[in-house]
Amino acid sequence: MSDNKSPRNRLAPQDIFSVSQEVRHLEAAQLREFEAAFTAWKNAARGGKSMQARQRLHMVFLLLRHTGARLGEILSLDDRSAFDHERSMVAIQGRNAIRQVPLPEELNASVSEMLASPMGCALRGEFFHVDPGYLRRTCYARGKECGLPRDLANPRVLRNTRAVEMLRGGVPLAVVKEILGQSSLDLAAGFQQFTSQDVESIVRLAQQDMRKRTSARNSFIGRVERIVTDTVMAEVSLRTRSGVEICAIITTDSLQSMRLAEGSPVAATIKAPLVNIMAGNSETTGSARNRLRATILRVLESPAVAEITGRLEDGTEVCALISGQAARDMALRPGDTAQFWFKALSVVLNTVHL
Repeated sequence: MSDNKSPRNRLAPQDIFSVSQEVRHLEAAQLREFEAAFTAWKNAARGGKSMQARQRLHMVFLLLRHTGARLGEILSLDDRSAFDHERSMVAIQGRNAIRQVPLPEELNASVSEMLASPMGCALRGEFFHVDPGYLRRTCYARGKECGLPRDLANPRVLRNTRAVEMLRGGVPLAVVKEILGQSSLDLAAGFQQFTSQDVESIVRLAQQDMRKRTSARNSFIGRVERIVTDTVMAEVSLRTRSGVEICAIITTDSLQSMRLAEGSPVAATIKAPLVNIMAGNSETTGSARNRLRATILRVLESPAVAEITGRLEDGTEVCALISGQAARDMALRPGDTAQFWFKALSVVLNTVHL
């Protein structure tokens, strides 16, 4: 019922952009070594006070690494209210507003376990209130252990590294700006730059992609508006930007694997043989949840089958593949009005990466 795979030839600017030389950041291998050095240092602690101090600094380091937050923002966290463990989110108080930043599930679990431990309970409200100078010195020392110079082993570089990491993962620049709590795109633009050759390649790929999308039929992109679930199945309703509503029924396992929630971007597709059609303003009967009124664009017939294409008011094309005899009985012609309908079980949902 669902498919999370993206075509390999989709436009992927994140694969080719460069980073300004003024933006100091770690490459993936350097980041792994830095993390490993911090973890080894934490695990080598002996004695209660040493273990407590090192575990606190290690947790601050991980939050800096995975949120891209400023050092002062992490050190001022109130662990009693900042974390939403059910959603794997942390609320960070920025200069002008509070922003919600997603956490990796593993880190969220570690934070939850740590705060629930005897050490965490003893420090509730001030677990992350460590000395910034001590944190910086610890970063320098761990960086030295894995061959990093001081100007690459600090919280600022971790912030830059997270920004570059998100951009290379396909997160839009505007979203990275929100995660970092930056005031404008101009400040974030240094993280993502393109050469003239990059620009040409991206535009050409975009043109190919747009041509493919223009010819796409029975494909709808929108946001989840409503989800109704039971123990086995889930009914997901999405609405496109133009107001078209599509209802799909998928398994709860698919719902969880795609991490769909109200507001999530999602694409729905329906194979043409699973679409039915009725001429004029006739009312459909049966259990079909999706009924779309369209103007017939063309009818391609053969003795056995017929492909009938229509256009919705918003310009979206829909297509039905029916028997040749059924098409002859309806005698549809371009310009006629018809109703295309299909069952919710016929809809395939795909996650959309914005």
